[in-house]
Amino acid sequence: MVSPSASLTMWASAWLAGNCAPDDVLDAMQEWAPMHLVGAADPVIAHRTGLPWPDARDAETMSALKTVREAAGHDGSALRLVLPVPGDVRGLPPAGPFTAAAITTGEGLLVGNPGTEGVGLVPVRSGPDVLCWTIFGVDIPPRAEELGLGEAEFAMRTAMRDAADAMAAVQRVGTTEFDPRAALEEQFAENARHKLPDAVPTRALRILESADRVDAILAVAQRGSTATALTAAGADNIDGLLRPLYAAVRSARLAAIESCVRTATRELG
Repeated sequence: MVSPSASLTMWASAWLAGNCAPDDVLDAMQEWAPMHLVGAADPVIAHRTGLPWPDARDAETMSALKTVREAAGHDGSALRLVLPVPGDVRGLPPAGPFTAAAITTGEGLLVGNPGTEGVGLVPVRSGPDVLCWTIFGVDIPPRAEELGLGEAEFAMRTAMRDAADAMAAVQRVGTTEFDPRAALEEQFAENARHKLPDAVPTRALRILESADRVDAILAVAQRGSTATALTAAGADNIDGLLRPLYAAVRSARLAAIESCVRTATRELG
């Protein structure tokens, strides 16, 4: 798992379904930063949620969990991860403060059912030890269509091969020393550091683990293309190889996590 919003989506949905305790959620989020600051985006949402504004405070994620529970009610399916990038903003509401913040950060969590007034959470790192969560009021949009698990699993098998080819291309065109093996081991360990709830279905877990491995290979290939003395044409070629693979990883993660949320909701019902 490689984003705080993804971790919170997974763990909060498991908690709402009764599959883990609040302390389990807090422990998982502590892996991202020892201190979490939580605050409202504006005075309206501050009044609605009781969150501090304009300054966030150290709430150890409990304030965020309380807000998620109140916005979700008894419907765990109301949680929805978004991983927007320029050119692909699926799942986001029309332009507004939450949308702008999520695009800037590349992640966010929507809580609420389509057509209702819900909340959106966006994390921003503030130094190595602090993660700041801003809570926005959001009109929840319709759900974006995601891949099926079969499609996501196939996409990750294909992406694994293509990512290995991209890594080989970096090594082939590079002119300086670069040790991809050591870099990969370090990146694999970093991606695996963030635990998932025990109740994650086997197929979704397999997809998420594959996505983490592909993501690690892409991250190392990206670093390798920077560390090695590539020509402009070579750098453009590597970027062209990596861009669709990052998109495939993002789509697979969204599909797997959406499946986990739906599974937790069925158990809740």
